[in-house]
Amino acid sequence: MVIGCGQCGGRIADQFALLGKNAKRQRGISIVSNVLAINTDIADLSGLVHVKPDYKHRILIGSRKTAGHGVGKLNELGAQLAREDGDKILDSIRETRLLQDTDAFLLVAGASGGTGSGAIAVLTKMIKERFVDKPVYNMIVLPFNYEEVTEERTIYNVGTCLKSAYGVADAVILADNQRYVRDSSSISDNFSKINYRFVEPFYNILSAGEETTPRYIGSKVLDAGDIIQTLSGWTVIGHSKIANSFLPFKLGFRGKHAETQKGAQAMEDAISELSLKCRPEDARRALYLLSAHPNKMSIDIIKELSSTLRDNAKHAIIRSGDYPRGDNMGVTVIMSEISSPKKVMDYFDRTIRFISLDKRLSQGFNMEDAFGSIPSLLD
Repeated sequence: MVIGCGQCGGRIADQFALLGKNAKRQRGISIVSNVLAINTDIADLSGLVHVKPDYKHRILIGSRKTAGHGVGKLNELGAQLAREDGDKILDSIRETRLLQDTDAFLLVAGASGGTGSGAIAVLTKMIKERFVDKPVYNMIVLPFNYEEVTEERTIYNVGTCLKSAYGVADAVILADNQRYVRDSSSISDNFSKINYRFVEPFYNILSAGEETTPRYIGSKVLDAGDIIQTLSGWTVIGHSKIANSFLPFKLGFRGKHAETQKGAQAMEDAISELSLKCRPEDARRALYLLSAHPNKMSIDIIKELSSTLRDNAKHAIIRSGDYPRGDNMGVTVIMSEISSPKKVMDYFDRTIRFISLDKRLSQGFNMEDAFGSIPSLLD
């Protein structure tokens, strides 16, 4: 079940709703039990396309204090309103028709905003306390570089959001906006493409364990249990896709070698496209899923994929699976339990410095002292 918090989280949840529709239409399977969007801004909720438009799916919180106009980047207020109106979200979850089939919750938010940054940890805690048998994951989107430069509250919001989420979520999936930005594209085009890039890797991962048609069930099925056993702490996800030739798999030794190398390249590409730049060797858990036409899968490709991932994530417990779906060769990688990601530690350090400076400015400024320190030209 996906729950989007704030503007950024709501838009990504909207992409998950579309992903769920595509899975039903293209594959005849259900991969998302429900999608909710929570916000303090009624205009943001109105701009969604795929989340159901009723008040049980697009949930406005804090309307008495914000009049439906948001919290203005004050994530403390976003957290307070989530605490006050959290029962609305719990009621919608309880009324989900497929609640019993829900393996886990995924809450999504942008780290730099007000509503999502403040609400995500509060709602995670509430959901964990109410649904104790289901893991609750967070997907937190880190800001663009320009946001950090132009908006003073950004660093503080990111630091407090990351710390709070890490303290309650079973895993925090990090997604860096700046990672996929394209300077030549418009703002709206960048946003939609980046949000799609964040969601796309989940399609095959969520589909593989739900298939019921025998020809689409892998030799080694990757199901919800494997994902749950992998996800822990700081986490990143990546995906790559390489077009397959339509030649039969029974090739000469050169052709077979080329196909095997294609698998290794797909793995390298997936690692290079991880949702946050990090050191793979710092991961303690990892998972990969190979998806391809069944005629294009072989033991040699699986061995090459495993070897390539092992070379990168030397200390990780690795789980894997295959999914005989699609014409292209796709590889999805999850790296989890990453120790002290550099970008996260940098945000914590900058947040501490911001708080220290803000405290000095608020406590240290006195008009009389300032006037006494400045020489007068009248003397």
